[in-house]
Amino acid sequence: MGVAIISPMRRGVTLLELVITIALLGVLVSFAVPPARAVRDRLAVDDDAHALADAHARARLTAVAERRVMILTLTPDSLVLRAVESSTDTVERWRGVLTGYGVLRTGLPRQVVFAPSGATMGFANATYSLSRGAATRQVVVSRYGRVRII
Repeated sequence: MGVAIISPMRRGVTLLELVITIALLGVLVSFAVPPARAVRDRLAVDDDAHALADAHARARLTAVAERRVMILTLTPDSLVLRAVESSTDTVERWRGVLTGYGVLRTGLPRQVVFAPSGATMGFANATYSLSRGAATRQVVVSRYGRVRII
């Protein structure tokens, strides 16, 4: 009959094992950070593009529903929809914000007037360009109220 050799059980890890593990984790994280940054940039730009498109749709639908002139004011940090009560008075109907931190926005500030029919009045064709890092989007608005995100 053979004799079994039982080795004592080790507890913990050696310093060398710990250093190798941390180094491997560092290498893996360095490969994951650039794609994560690109995803974050794309999400911020998409969020702002959809906020601009939604503001135009909201203004158009509110003008038709309330059968009154609506004024949509777009600035680099806020979106405001006002109903025209009289020739000198407006009432705020809705307020939104552009939340994409660090997004470069061109085409703003701008004011768009919607007739009670939902069509825009005056010069209303617009293109808003949004970018952050390598992520870019364009929001194209026609004078008939059609909005496309490219």
